[in-house]
Amino acid sequence: MAELTNLESKLGEVVGLALAAQEATQKVAKLASEGGDEKVVGTLDRMHDEAKETAERGTEVAGSFEGKKTAILDEAREVKQKAQEMMKSYLDQASDALDGFEFLTMAEAGEVGHWEILGTLNERAGKSEVKELVDWALPIQKRHLETVRSTSLELASEEDPNETS
Repeated sequence: MAELTNLESKLGEVVGLALAAQEATQKVAKLASEGGDEKVVGTLDRMHDEAKETAERGTEVAGSFEGKKTAILDEAREVKQKAQEMMKSYLDQASDALDGFEFLTMAEAGEVGHWEILGTLNERAGKSEVKELVDWALPIQKRHLETVRSTSLELASEEDPNETS
């Protein structure tokens, strides 16, 4: 397998996180739907679609690295698997929509950080394809973070703080 540079490895990581985000948004949409929180399901569906497009665009950019696409996508699969394991640990049978949005808040914060790091690494690398991808994806990731954060707070405000769990 080809050895990856820091930039190529980080590209694999953001693609992997986008792949994992597709599964996470579906899981949290199911929790929200089960809890009667239908108003957030549409938002989660949009986030899922944007994560899918992000993964597709990232995969396309991975193809621009001569002889490295397979290795970059192997990195993406490893990161996706790690993220799935974290989600399975965090969200169990007793989880509700608030638990799901708390998990998404952590996940989206991580994604924002990874995208910012990819952009910083690319400042020296100067890959135009990576710059275009970061310029497109970072605002979406920041919006996702704000959306899940505000939804978490909204759901928390509806909770009875004195109820036992």
